[in-house]
Amino acid sequence: MAKKSRSTTSSSRAAAKAAPRKVAKTRPTAKTAAKTAAKPGRAAAPSARKALVSKGRPAPAPRRRKQKVAISHHREEDFRADGLRAYAHYRDLGIADATHGLARAHVIRMLPPCNPQEVSKLHTHAVDFQMVYVLKGWVRSYLEGVGETLMKEGSCWTQPPKIRHMILDYSDDVELLEVILPADFKTVELST
Repeated sequence: MAKKSRSTTSSSRAAAKAAPRKVAKTRPTAKTAAKTAAKPGRAAAPSARKALVSKGRPAPAPRRRKQKVAISHHREEDFRADGLRAYAHYRDLGIADATHGLARAHVIRMLPPCNPQEVSKLHTHAVDFQMVYVLKGWVRSYLEGVGETLMKEGSCWTQPPKIRHMILDYSDDVELLEVILPADFKTVELST
């Protein structure tokens, strides 16, 4: 039987020290994962991320397309009878195209004289956001939970999603700025 030399034995020891050690894999407890995630500058452990997602957190929203600049200058010929109501002309401000449908903004010019039989129809809009600002004149409207309100030049209001509302009367010179999200939405007329 051959005798091992000392150099061979020490080189095997050095190789054993240099080799990566196998560590038993254990799953971190929720407490350990929370501690690791809570330390500033450290990313959460993968198992901690999985735990957060599995608890019903929504996935991140998809990225929207890059918006464009929208510039609109006042021109009388831009007021058109192509909007939601037949008793109004709309001047589209180009926001819907620039935001790829995220929002719409237009100036609404109500046509005189106000005919309550035509305009006073209770309705709702399926929107995420709606704001109206009176540029000129006045408008009297009904908003569910608020009642009748007179809005004059400089007045502004929001209409929460699906709030029941209607126009009751308006001045012959009324102009409104309306901003709505999303650009396209459903309107439902209600029976009184």
